Amino acid sequence: ETFGIRWYGLAYLAGLGLGYLITLQMTKKGATLFKTEQLADYGTYCAIGVLAGGRLGYCLFYSPELLSSVDGVFPYWGVFKVNEGGMASHGGILGVLLVAYLYGRAHKIPWLHCLDVTALGASLGFFFGRIANFINGELFGREAPGDFSWAVKFPQEMGLWAQKKDIAKLVSLKETVEALKEFKSSAGELIQVKGTEFVVWAENYASDYGSRLKVQELIEAIIKAVQNHNAEVTAALGQVLTPRYPSQLIQSILEGLLVFIALLVLWRKPQKPGVIGAAFGSLYCLARIVGEQYRMPDANIGFQLWGLTRGQWLSIAMLFVGIAFWAWAYMRPSEKLGGWLYPAAVAKERKKK
Repeated sequence: ETFGIRWYGLAYLAGLGLGYLITLQMTKKGATLFKTEQLADYGTYCAIGVLAGGRLGYCLFYSPELLSSVDGVFPYWGVFKVNEGGMASHGGILGVLLVAYLYGRAHKIPWLHCLDVTALGASLGFFFGRIANFINGELFGREAPGDFSWAVKFPQEMGLWAQKKDIAKLVSLKETVEALKEFKSSAGELIQVKGTEFVVWAENYASDYGSRLKVQELIEAIIKAVQNHNAEVTAALGQVLTPRYPSQLIQSILEGLLVFIALLVLWRKPQKPGVIGAAFGSLYCLARIVGEQYRMPDANIGFQLWGLTRGQWLSIAMLFVGIAFWAWAYMRPSEKLGGWLYPAAVAKERKKK
């Protein structure tokens, strides 16, 4: 099945849509320098900036080999193969920064104000995006202690075993394969398989391409069986999966909801251009550093200096930049703008000047 509703796409739409509605209400009150007819275009450009920046950021920060990866399968260049996954939130933030600068310059709106207007929608985007990660079973958490009552088992963990060539873990799927009984190959052929046969494939996973392909197809078939509520397969798989932190939900609250609430409190009254955008960047990075403590690092990178992840180190670097940017925006001489509690009478008076 190649067509259908994608949770990550819905998350982008939800964040963009709610951000648009909030900004529209502020604009109608005269609290922004945008015209109402400009908001849809600006939101569209921001979405493009998030997608392009997020993908390029992933290639640069996490998988630089994609930059030189070219093959004969459409869309040929590894950078364009977004269907295989790979987006970096830090890259998305940089993409939005560029969009705010270019749009503000083209329409004679202070680019720092454009950045501020984007911040509320961006935090909502992270909130819904992390929930989509949870539903998709991606970016899952580290192993949780036995007494953690909210632990979750993700079928997608099997992909991590395959990526690390953990033969013992793959072999442990024998009972799950017995419960599955049959699967459909990539060629559409219905194949019946026994657990003992699967064990042979798993043991030869690292050295034989044919065995590796069959194991990968079986993993995908098991995930689909769980998604289709196959009770027998789910019960067998549950015996070998690792209880993990629901890190996506933790990050959704920290990076999305709490940052959004903090920005609402800060921007209830007008602020100097750039203050809200800098606050978003700083608070997001702080939340990412904390939330990443519950999340598994990328398998191809692992833990880095002092046991921190690549995402945490990027966030630490951007946090210092964000704090410096926040101080600069707050101290520079400029008129305060925005504010969702901005009095309409004050707004009209400012427009007369």
